[in-house]
Amino acid sequence: MKTLASIGGLYIQSFANLQRNVWILALSMFINRSGSMVLLFTSLYLTKEANYSLAQAGFVMSFYGVGSILGSFSGGWLTDRFNHHRIMFWSLVSSGLILLLLLSTTNQALLCLIMFCYAFTADMFRPANSAAISSYSSPETRTRSISLVRLAVNLGFSVGPAIGGFIAYNLGYFSLFIIDAVTSVGAALLLHFYLPKNYETNPVHAQQPKAVLSKENSAYSDKIYLFFVFLVALYGASFFQLFASIPQYFAQDCHYSEDTIGLLLALNGFLVVVIEMPLMSYLQHHTNTFRFIVWGVLFIPLSFLFLVFGQHLIVMAIIYTLFITFSEIFAMPFMMNFSLSRPIKARQGQYSALYSIGYGVSNIIAPSLGLGLATAYGFNAMFGFFIGLCAFVALGFWWLGKKIQSTH
Repeated sequence: MKTLASIGGLYIQSFANLQRNVWILALSMFINRSGSMVLLFTSLYLTKEANYSLAQAGFVMSFYGVGSILGSFSGGWLTDRFNHHRIMFWSLVSSGLILLLLLSTTNQALLCLIMFCYAFTADMFRPANSAAISSYSSPETRTRSISLVRLAVNLGFSVGPAIGGFIAYNLGYFSLFIIDAVTSVGAALLLHFYLPKNYETNPVHAQQPKAVLSKENSAYSDKIYLFFVFLVALYGASFFQLFASIPQYFAQDCHYSEDTIGLLLALNGFLVVVIEMPLMSYLQHHTNTFRFIVWGVLFIPLSFLFLVFGQHLIVMAIIYTLFITFSEIFAMPFMMNFSLSRPIKARQGQYSALYSIGYGVSNIIAPSLGLGLATAYGFNAMFGFFIGLCAFVALGFWWLGKKIQSTH
């Protein structure tokens, strides 16, 4: 009983002393991500309602990745020059309304344009949101603030697919897109009415002077950070196999049903919600964050080994899900913490944009790389490739940590 009480106390403590504004950001992210279930069903809409082939639907969806990268870049540029509150508000409103245009046409060129514009406006939100987290948290609470927003995102992704599937099946895709637009506008209104509109109202940063933008403090001249983003993109390409190729492996090689695959994916989100916040509360005082990033990266090859030697047993799939979740929990919060702590305030948007672009690139290459290798050489060969890639990425993060320690 004492052990349970101490775990409960740690969980409660992990939420303590976080600013009210961080809670508002987290709540808005939960509302928005609960509605973003529409992306999971857009390809189904294109094949079932618009009568597209799988190849045509995939071509349209690829424009989401392109829009995501350019939107992240533009959002970072705007965040360094304008109030992040205004950028987040208009990003949520415009992306929700643009998505409704999908219901107005079945023309492929127009649908590609709509998907591009939707991703462009939606992902302008990310750099502004990162800047807001940095603004509304101190260095001591930043990692836990990041984890709280991530918890909200994972809760939204857990709730969203179940709600989206029910709506699409019972009410149709028209209702699905309408509800997504409503949730985006609802999240925007929450930020508009409850989040301070001026950066200077935050006591943590109110006294900091404005920095001058120059080439010397630009993210594009920071070679250490550029290498960091490169490693993040490679890590993301490996981690996102969880959504890109692993469901196909479970279905084709393991012959699991859709319900089983869905439960395994839901287990990932559930474990993040339960474990990440108290663990970050326990680890937040450690200064060598790259050590945890290296651990997180190495959990990916370990998880793949359970699939290679698992003989398609469901217990091995569960262990895989456990280890891939620990990869996410250890790596991603500390990666984002480094991204937020590296720049001066005037360059926060630019650095956050590059970080988002790294994940945007990995989102584009993960499906084609993973499924391409699996189609040509088999899933075990694909696992072997990503095991080797993650070993390189872990070595890169280890070197980067040593390099940064030596410079300080």
